[in-house]
Amino acid sequence: MSAEANVGPDDLLMNGELTVLGRIMPASNTTFLCRLGPEDAGVRAVYKPVAGERPLWDFADGTLAAREYAAWLVSEALGWDVVPPTVLREGSAGPGMVQLWCEPDPEQAPVDLLPDGPVPAGLLHVLDAFDQDERPVMLVHEDTVALRRMALFDVVVNNTDRKGGHVLAMRDGHRYGVDHGVCFHVDDKLRTVLWGFHGEPLDDADAADLAALAQLLATDLGERLSGLLTRNEIAATRRRLDRLLRACRFPEPSPGWPSIPWPAF
Repeated sequence: MSAEANVGPDDLLMNGELTVLGRIMPASNTTFLCRLGPEDAGVRAVYKPVAGERPLWDFADGTLAAREYAAWLVSEALGWDVVPPTVLREGSAGPGMVQLWCEPDPEQAPVDLLPDGPVPAGLLHVLDAFDQDERPVMLVHEDTVALRRMALFDVVVNNTDRKGGHVLAMRDGHRYGVDHGVCFHVDDKLRTVLWGFHGEPLDDADAADLAALAQLLATDLGERLSGLLTRNEIAATRRRLDRLLRACRFPEPSPGWPSIPWPAF
């Protein structure tokens, strides 16, 4: 048995031998499914090398991989476990982001399209639309603590691309959010399918966690982010968080910016 067989997933993410198993299609940037560690005792992960990133005119500074890692740091600082364990490390295609693979439960749909009609209990309405056959449908999502916190997390990191497919439903009820390469812009560009909470007040526990995050952004977390984001992006993150805490409620969609990513899934 190899020495790697006795280490945990976090150790394997950072130090395990990375073996590419295949490319994930149709991701807009080069994305690989890989194994970390030995075949009989390793873990699966997503590997996004910096060399495979497509330049974005509105995210000209830094790398998408650094933004993915910065999002994990914020998730960890909040203690909400929104983002799966993530590291920056070397791989077979050069340095990049490596994130633990989390297999979603296909029987659960935290975000869904339903036929137009009364919204079922436990779900929140986002918008009405028409499907490819011109039948009326509605976009809905769960009314759960996990999605409330993911929606708040997206406000803080200014997520411009929270699609339904970026919400992973774990069998134990937990929900992970993935694909955070286009976050932290200095301008407000929040685009998300999780608008069902708009205008709702923050609960006391979430407000306390966000207030603690504000303190960390001014100290240790801010220092860690300084190697990943620009000074202006970190300052903008602090302003968004301060604004959220002052309002003490979920924001409303902005009339001057598309509020839903396209496609929504």
